[in-house]
Amino acid sequence: MSTRWGMTVPLAGIPLSEHAEVYRTLADAGFTDLWTSEVAGSDAFTPLTLAAAWTPGLRLGTAVAPVFTRGPGLLAMTAAALAETAPGRFQLGIGASSPVVVGDWNAAEFTEPFQRSRDMLRFLRPALAGELVDRQFETFSVRRFRLERPPSVPPQVLLAALRPGMLRLAAAEADGVILNWLSAKDVHTALAEVKTDKPDFDVAARIFVCPTDDAEHARRLGRRMIAAYLTVPAYAAFHRWLGREEVLTPMWQAWSSGDRKGALAAIPDKVVDELTVHGSPAECRARVEAYVKAGVTVPAMALLPTPTLDSGDTPAILELLAALGRS
Repeated sequence: MSTRWGMTVPLAGIPLSEHAEVYRTLADAGFTDLWTSEVAGSDAFTPLTLAAAWTPGLRLGTAVAPVFTRGPGLLAMTAAALAETAPGRFQLGIGASSPVVVGDWNAAEFTEPFQRSRDMLRFLRPALAGELVDRQFETFSVRRFRLERPPSVPPQVLLAALRPGMLRLAAAEADGVILNWLSAKDVHTALAEVKTDKPDFDVAARIFVCPTDDAEHARRLGRRMIAAYLTVPAYAAFHRWLGREEVLTPMWQAWSSGDRKGALAAIPDKVVDELTVHGSPAECRARVEAYVKAGVTVPAMALLPTPTLDSGDTPAILELLAALGRS
């Protein structure tokens, strides 16, 4: 079994101010890691800062902090503050994000995502080590920046990657790679591009989990998620590369014509079952372990809504979280 076992936080339906009990439950259940995303809910850093204070034994990670929505200095300062709060327990995951998050919601230009990710990675490594950075990068320039409070233990920097170019960049220059929206079988394809002999190189993966025996409910949610994400150009190209062009083309065609219902209906159960984990807590744990056997070192569950998770019944939610753990 993996020595690490992660959960994406915060959970929907429970106020962030009440997550101390959530974090304690996860720690008691054998979870080792808390991971955050940054889309349109909580930012990536606040839930982890609270966790650092409330549950000092857990490891923390962002998956991901977008490379376009903060300037280089601000991203370094934010990461350094969390690394100082949780020495040796924080990993900074960065990634390009998407045109909607970057452009439509944050008024930034989403241009040259590979180059921007590479440049931010090359800036962050020396900056978080407390070095003076004075350099013209391809996509931005930094003049004489040095952290006033460099962390005693600089955080490892992981890079979110889908296709070969970014996967190879992660292997060459990052401390790990973050995978997303792939099946356990797809992990082998992705990792074939990640050739590195770094002994502590981590392979993190966000795995969408719907812990319910109601397969119809889980597949309905899975279809909505797949249609929303895999129609984004970067994810569409990713799944073409993974070999799903034929099976997903009917969805893409319906979506591009404005037929949203038709797009959902065109997604086969087999694809939903490959890309989302559902079933009893024990079945979900086994499915997540399949990712570990394929090469993932940091599996991070991202829970999809179920009647229990949407109930507002905190004791029942905590019981479900405990059942997904390994203790």
